[in-house]
Amino acid sequence: MASPEADSAQLQSYYRRRAAEYEAIYAKPERQHDLAALRELIPRRLAGRRVLEIACGTGYWTEQVAPVAREIVAIDAVEEPMQLARGKSYPPGRVRFVLQDAYDLASDLGRFDAALAVFWWSHVPRRRIGEFLASLHARLEPGATVLLMDNLYVEGSSTPVGARNTDGDTHQRRRLGDGTETLVLKNFPSMEDVAADLAPHSVRFEKLRYYWLAEYCLP
Repeated sequence: MASPEADSAQLQSYYRRRAAEYEAIYAKPERQHDLAALRELIPRRLAGRRVLEIACGTGYWTEQVAPVAREIVAIDAVEEPMQLARGKSYPPGRVRFVLQDAYDLASDLGRFDAALAVFWWSHVPRRRIGEFLASLHARLEPGATVLLMDNLYVEGSSTPVGARNTDGDTHQRRRLGDGTETLVLKNFPSMEDVAADLAPHSVRFEKLRYYWLAEYCLP
């Protein structure tokens, strides 16, 4: 069984190679209704906020939120997708991209009153959830809002997952456009599991057909 650190290294390698084709996930016809709803919900809940965006990737959600946010600092551990994110259009002076480890967020990033993580929670090894949350919360102000968005497993639409390992993690075998395959950690937790992982925070959920959105506030 791979260690959580090995899973994370493999994930980074995969997203380096996938950067140019990543946004094809937003073109699936059956998911358009959900995505339209999320493009309305997520920016509305972050309007006027100083946002720390975790695992920004190619900047798809950065671009959605930037017009209404006060400021966004968007971080990712992989440079290749972030190069694509930097090439998108944002309000002048409002977005900053930083290469950063989500498990060890630097203090010089600043402090924020909101955080956003899209398609990141499912890639966090179960053994590292506490580590990630400690890193994130250290960068947030009291009363900050946190939004987490991720996939629900839908038979026939989602890539099949393998058996759970002893930590409770599952993996998908992903194929890139060049035909290469990679085994990628991808978890599909229940809403009860997410709520338990985020305790004692009170979590509000929006459950769509293909995605879930969780929101909670720090004390």
